[in-house]
Order: sequence, then C-alpha cells, then structure tokens
Amino acid sequence: MSDTLKKVPLVNLEHFVRGTPAERARFVATYGESLRWFGFVRVEGHGVESGLVRRSFELFQEFFALGLETKKRYEVDRAGQRGYVSFGKEHAKNQAVGDLKEFWHVGRELPPSHGLASVYPANVWPAELPELKSVALGLFDALERCANVLLEALAAYFQLEPGAFRHMTKDGNSILRAIHYPPLSAHQDPRAVRAAAHEDINLITLLCEATASGLELLTREGEWLAVESLEGQIVTDAGDMLARVTNELIPSTTHRVVNPTDGANASRFSLPFFVHPAPDVVLDCLPCCDTPDNPRRYPPLTAQQFLEQRLREIGLLKG
Repeated sequence: MSDTLKKVPLVNLEHFVRGTPAERARFVATYGESLRWFGFVRVEGHGVESGLVRRSFELFQEFFALGLETKKRYEVDRAGQRGYVSFGKEHAKNQAVGDLKEFWHVGRELPPSHGLASVYPANVWPAELPELKSVALGLFDALERCANVLLEALAAYFQLEPGAFRHMTKDGNSILRAIHYPPLSAHQDPRAVRAAAHEDINLITLLCEATASGLELLTREGEWLAVESLEGQIVTDAGDMLARVTNELIPSTTHRVVNPTDGANASRFSLPFFVHPAPDVVLDCLPCCDTPDNPRRYPPLTAQQFLEQRLREIGLLKG
C-alpha cells in the first residue's frame, strides 16, 4: 500500500459475500492491506441494521443519564467485564490518569449446560430499562455475524483454510461496550483525555459510528490521523491478539479519542464490539507468518492469560 495514502480505505462487505470473483479478490486485498498498513479499515454493506444501532444508542444514552447512585448499583463485576464501569476507572496501559469515560459491558449469554457458562461472568441488566437486554443482545449477535465474515476474509488474505480465524472466536469472550464520554469539566486533571493512546486487547474490533468525532490513529510516520466513519459504516481495527498470531504482520495500531477542540463540549457516545477468542484458545504465531525475515516474536499463551495480563495493565483487574 502506497505510503502516500492518508485516508483509511472503505470496503463494501457485500463484495466479499455476494460479489464476483474479481470483486471478492479486490475486497480481500484491500481489506488485508489496509489492516497491515493502518491497522484500521472502514466497512459498509455489513448487514448490521441501522435502526438497531440507533436504538442501542438511545437506550444506552438513557442509562448514562441516570443518577450516579443508580448506575453504581450495576457496578458489580470486580474486573469490569460485565455491567457498569464508573467514570475514570479505566486507564490506558502505562498511564496513571484515568480516561474521561464511563461504560457498560455486555457479554455472551450461554445456556447453563454450556461448558463456559460458569467461566464467563453473568450479564447485568438495569431494571430501569427493560428493553435494553433484547436490543443489546440483538446488536451483539449482529456484530458477531459481521465479524465472522470479516475473519473469513482475513483467512483468505493469508491464504489459510476457511475458519482459520473464525474457529478461534466460537463461543469466545467477546464484549459489546457502550461508552459515554461526558462533557469536559473545568476541574478534571489537565493530563486526562477521553481515551488515552492505547491498543485494543482482542483480535478485531468493530466500531459502530460514534455520535461525534475524536477517534485518531497513529500512522507509521508517527502522525495522528483522524478516523471518521459516516452513518451506516463500521470501523474495524486489529488488536493485540491478532498482532500476536500474525507475528506483527498486522499491527495493533495505537489510537485515541481526543478531547473536543471545536468548542462543542458535548457528550460523545460510541459502541465498540471487541471480538475475543474462547479462553483456552492458544495464541500462537501462524506458520505462514514465521519466516526468516520475520522470525517468531512471542511465545504461545492462552487467550485468558493474555486477557488477564492486559486487564491488570489498564487497571480493571487488581492483583
């Protein structure tokens, strides 16, 4: 990919799913090269209904508008993996100051007989918003279907067997996060930003269009590049786990959400979906990514081991 390219490419997932062989090949090449160059790609034609996204935003905005005492009743998970996480609790790796955000986590729901039902924390649902459960789980499922197709395209890019990535996320510990960045306060720490520079933990992230701008990625030239998505688009980025299994051929790109500078000091809401493997999946370098020019960089470890390590680094898991 040309080093003069200064805008994250846009691809249409319909070209991979229902396109001609030539359209499918172009999608795979553009998608893979964009992830390799930027760690990011914008996606349209993804099949996630815009009405479902809008209703999810509406309901989560209603939740975050509740009083703090009410919201704190739903902060029950010690590692913040489910339910509410209060303002400033999470910080970026190697950062001492908390991010200027509060958020809510929705995880996978499994039947009691499932082997992972006792491993994953139970979801928490606010009594004040009875509709939220069905809407949030519907969005979770829709984003996961989209993620599975994108993972198939990634397997095609590396000329791997179908399912090479998708099998890692079957019944995985994926998370839908609803984030509220409140208006800035005159009393906040001057070092604090809405989301300090960081990399995602997981394989890939699907980010529905946010309600305001602010997302930026760090380019290979060391410059910050705004990542804007229009209504109906999804931004996808690669996380630490994908960088690990691809031996950094696809980087986990540093990104941030900056404080507003245009005078519009208003709330910002976003809905990222973090695609995680199942806990016992071993994160190991793909054979095709271990070459004399790029020898294996990391020892194998399980997804659960890696997740717990990262949760400690960002302040959500203690000890």
